[in-house]
Amino acid sequence: MKAALVVILFAISAFAQDLSVAAAGSACGPVDTQFVVKTDSVSHAPQLAEPGKALVYVVEDQKFRVFNDVTARVGLDGAWVGANRGNSYLFFSVEPGEHHLCTDWTSQWLPDGRLVSLAPLTAEAGKTYYFRVRTSGARYEVPSIDLDRVNSDEGKLLVASSPPSVSHPKK
Repeated sequence: MKAALVVILFAISAFAQDLSVAAAGSACGPVDTQFVVKTDSVSHAPQLAEPGKALVYVVEDQKFRVFNDVTARVGLDGAWVGANRGNSYLFFSVEPGEHHLCTDWTSQWLPDGRLVSLAPLTAEAGKTYYFRVRTSGARYEVPSIDLDRVNSDEGKLLVASSPPSVSHPKK
């Protein structure tokens, strides 16, 4: 009886991991894509949504710095839209409707080589949405990455206190 219960629990755990991998695959981009990221301390003007679309800001809030700034890739509906590095932000337009956001952090220093966080977004034309990517894991801490929607006041503050990132895929 105990053996059957253990097998069922492992099966449920494996099924849940398969679902989380599938969810990451539907929100993130290809795992092997790498980005070159620079921050632009010059351009810091607020943006407006394109007509008929919503605007999304994703701000990285890095809580530690052991060696280098963390590069957090940002995906939408299975494709990468860019990356942040350290305390910085990026923004992009989206069509109205349901979307799936992803952020991840890859490093040889992470236990499994990659951490992923996901968030849903139901976008309305003309609206602006703010998300915060928190990376943490200083020495003797378990590393983590979290993607959370924040209210517009908090989002505007995070954007105003961070430089924009400019990224493109490595060739």
